[in-house]
Amino acid sequence: MGGAASAAATKNYQAMKPAVLISCLLLFAGTLFAQQPDSLRYLALGDSYTVGRGVAQSQSFPYQLVAKLRQKNIPVTNPVLIAQNGWRTDELLIGINEQAHNARYNFITLLIGVNNQYQHKDTAIYRSEFKRIITKAIDLAGGNNKHVFVLSVPDWGVTPFANGRNRDKIAAEIDGYNAINKQITQEAGATYVAITDLTRDAGDDKAFVTTDNLHPSPKMYGWWVDRLSKAIVKTLKN
Repeated sequence: MGGAASAAATKNYQAMKPAVLISCLLLFAGTLFAQQPDSLRYLALGDSYTVGRGVAQSQSFPYQLVAKLRQKNIPVTNPVLIAQNGWRTDELLIGINEQAHNARYNFITLLIGVNNQYQHKDTAIYRSEFKRIITKAIDLAGGNNKHVFVLSVPDWGVTPFANGRNRDKIAAEIDGYNAINKQITQEAGATYVAITDLTRDAGDDKAFVTTDNLHPSPKMYGWWVDRLSKAIVKTLKN
């Protein structure tokens, strides 16, 4: 009985060896894939435009951006978002302080200000808080200021949601906020990406907004990403 059992055990072990080997290889490969030591870490800071209100997560601009960069053979992890619908600059500052901790990222996008404008907040406060945000963003980018990409505030006044409102006044106020964030971005040595013109080019075409007639559709986000990805690729290659 002992010899037969030993022989059977040896036979079973030999039969199992290929399966064990394959399992080990798959585990090893999976570990390597999960680690992806060369993948770039991406942080997206903002409000509902960054969250992608009204669209699937995969169609928001941060996720479309990651997909676009991967198509260009730039390995990027899924984005980390510090963003909420309706956030102003003061609320984003709180969010960063509560959520960012001591993490570091290879590049960061920042889009904030439309709710300051919509709620008629003092532009002097926006200037002060935006300076603090971009300083924090540069720190989170490891001090690499050019790896912080600031997007201009879109002009919601051209959307169907703004029907019956003073579109010229909205446009002028948006331009004022963008003059502030552009100046601060340039003074900080960060990278500025203008997208306001894209929203104005689309006008009130409903193909470029979600069902709320206000927030961007995947198509509009795609326009942003085409421009933003070019700036990021250019910067990362330098």
